[in-house]
Amino acid sequence: MLAVAVTGCARYTPLPLSTAAPLAPSLGALDASTPQAPLTVAQVITLALANNPDLKAARLQRGIAAGQTEQAGLLANPSLSAAFLPLLSGAGTVPAWNLGLAQDIKSILTYKSRQRAARASERQVDASVVWQEWQVAGQARQIATDLIIGARNRQNYLAAYQLLAERSAKLDKALASQTVTLVTVAPDRVALQSARSALDALDQQQLNLRHQLNALLGLSPEVVVPLAAEPDLPPFDPAQVRGEIATLPDRRPDLLALRMGYAASDEQLRQAIQSQFPDLILGGSVASDNAKVINGGPNLQIGLPIFDQGQAAVATARATRAQLHADYDARLSAAIGTIGSLLREYEQLSAQLEVARRDLPNARAAAARAQAAFGASNLDERGYVDLVLNRFTKEQEIMTLELALLDRQIAIQTLVGAGLPTVDLESTTTVDAR
Repeated sequence: MLAVAVTGCARYTPLPLSTAAPLAPSLGALDASTPQAPLTVAQVITLALANNPDLKAARLQRGIAAGQTEQAGLLANPSLSAAFLPLLSGAGTVPAWNLGLAQDIKSILTYKSRQRAARASERQVDASVVWQEWQVAGQARQIATDLIIGARNRQNYLAAYQLLAERSAKLDKALASQTVTLVTVAPDRVALQSARSALDALDQQQLNLRHQLNALLGLSPEVVVPLAAEPDLPPFDPAQVRGEIATLPDRRPDLLALRMGYAASDEQLRQAIQSQFPDLILGGSVASDNAKVINGGPNLQIGLPIFDQGQAAVATARATRAQLHADYDARLSAAIGTIGSLLREYEQLSAQLEVARRDLPNARAAAARAQAAFGASNLDERGYVDLVLNRFTKEQEIMTLELALLDRQIAIQTLVGAGLPTVDLESTTTVDAR
C-alpha cells in the first residue's frame, strides 16, 4: 500500500522567477510569422491576444479551475484504522489486534452539488478570461486606430504650422526693418504658438499611444510597430446593434461569468442546507483479544447537532447568492445603459460631422481663391493666411469628429463583441470569432 501511495504522488520541480522583464525586443521575437509590412488593426489584435502578458497569466486560471473541478469529482477517501497490542501481563496468551474501515457518508450527500458548483465555477473562470480577451482586443483596436488616424492628421497640423512659421519669418524681417509694428505681429505670434502647441500635443499623444501598444503586445518601449495607412474595422450598423441588445446576456462574457458565479453560489446554498444533516460515518471493524476471541461488525458514528446546526452557513450562503443576484442585475443594467448612451453619442457626432463636412467645400474654395488672389497680388498676406488657416481649422475639426466617431464605434463593438472571441459554456472552450 505504501508503494502504491508513493507512485501516485506528484513530484516537485522548481519554477524560478524571472530576473529581467520578459519584453520582446522586436516583432519577430513575438512571433516569427509576424509580417514585417505595416500591420492592419486585425493583425494587431491577433498579436495582442497571443502575446499580452496579463492574458497569459489570466489563462492559467483555467488550469486552477479545472483542478478544482477534478477535486470536486472525487469522493472523500475512506479511513483505515489498525492496532496491534502485544500482551504485557494477565491471563491472555496472544497479542490483541483490531482493524477497521470507515467512510464519511455526509460527503456523499453533497457530492452532486459540489460537482455542479465546481463546473459552474470553472465556466465562470473561462467566461472571465474571454471577457479579459475582449478588453485587450478592444484596447488594441482602439490604440491602433488612434495611431493610424493620428499619423494621417499630423500632415494637416504640420502644414498649418509651416504656413504660420513662414509668415512669422517674414514678419520678423519686416519688424526688423520697422515696416510693421509689434501690434501687427502679435496675432501671428499667438497663432504660431497655438499651432506649435497643437502639433507637439499630437506628437506626445502618438508617442504615448505607441508605448501603450507596446505594453499591450509585450514589446520593449523602443520598438516601433509599423501600421497600415487606414484602419480596418468590422462593419458597423447602429440599427443592428440596437436589435442585438436583447441577446446581450447570452453573449457577453462578463454577464455569462456572473451567471455562472450565481449558479455556483446557488449550489453552495444547497450544500449548506444539506450539511445541516448530522455528520455520519459508517464503517466496519474486526478485532481479536488476547484470548483469540475474534469480534467483527458495523460501526456507526453520528454527530449531535447541539451547538452548531449549520444556520450560520446557510445564512451566509443565502446572503452571498442574493448579493450575486443584485450584482448581475447591476451589471446588466450598466451594460445595456452604456451601449445605449454610446449609440446616442454616435448619432450626435454623426450629425455634427455631416454639418462640418457640408461646410468644408466652402472653406476649401475660399482658400483656393485666396491663394489665387494672393498670387496675383490682389490680396494681402494677412487675408490669405487667415483664409487658408480657416480651411486647416475646418479640416482639423472634421478629423477630431471622425476620431471621436471611431472611438464610439470601437467602444460599442467591444461591448457587443463584434469580431471578438466567444465562450461556449457547454464545453467551456473559447471560440475565435475573428
